[in-house]
Amino acid sequence: MELLFAKYHGAGNDFIIIDNRLADFMPAADKVKHLCNRRLGIGADGLMLIENHESLDFRMRYFNSDGHESTMCGNGGRCIVHFAKQLGLTNDTPKFMGIDGEHEAHFITDSIIKLKMKDVSTFIAANDYYFIDTGSPHYISFVEDITQVNVNEEGKNIRTSFNAENGGTNVNFVQLSNETLLIRTFERGVEEETLACGTGAVASAIAAHHFLESEESEVELQALGGKLTVSFDKLAEFNYVNIWLTGPVEQVFKGRITL
Repeated sequence: MELLFAKYHGAGNDFIIIDNRLADFMPAADKVKHLCNRRLGIGADGLMLIENHESLDFRMRYFNSDGHESTMCGNGGRCIVHFAKQLGLTNDTPKFMGIDGEHEAHFITDSIIKLKMKDVSTFIAANDYYFIDTGSPHYISFVEDITQVNVNEEGKNIRTSFNAENGGTNVNFVQLSNETLLIRTFERGVEEETLACGTGAVASAIAAHHFLESEESEVELQALGGKLTVSFDKLAEFNYVNIWLTGPVEQVFKGRITL
């Protein structure tokens, strides 16, 4: 089978995107894992499918590089609307269905896209960590010096021991700042540090806002792969709505591969 694809990244978080509106690609775990393999396949943190939806522009399905279908991906959501626009499926204000519900996006420029995320109404604020679901589960730990964190080692330990009954968690390490938060993320399903994580940026921004008791409604974050901005409205202590993730999107290349 010959498969057409596009390779994207959002702040270094990279993805394979396939137009699957004809449903001719069956995303078996071994196939997805092979495509995401950086030595034997195309290479990516994850794979996304554009599929038909009865009322919205399209449906987004996201698979981690371990081959399994997963929860929402914020950077992936911004990349997939860019590709959908190239296919002529949408305009500058796309609407699509993700696994966590309906999303909309806006093109600030052709390469800067803002994506509306799900509301956050409850989360855990413990003494030494936060746990917030922003479409995907995230554990947030504040650290003094982010350069000294062994993200893969510490992230793996937390990822498998916390929220284990629901498949574990993503893990974010955040260095607080009054201007720009520094963030590094260990992603479940990828099982290593990635250059950025959209849902992790949202969770970290909300955690920092709550922890610092900030009055600001916009937070800038610096990930290894680029800058992301998160804005929101706070209705109550644990209730954040109108959440938007803004950042860069780039199509790296298009191609075809035989499976």
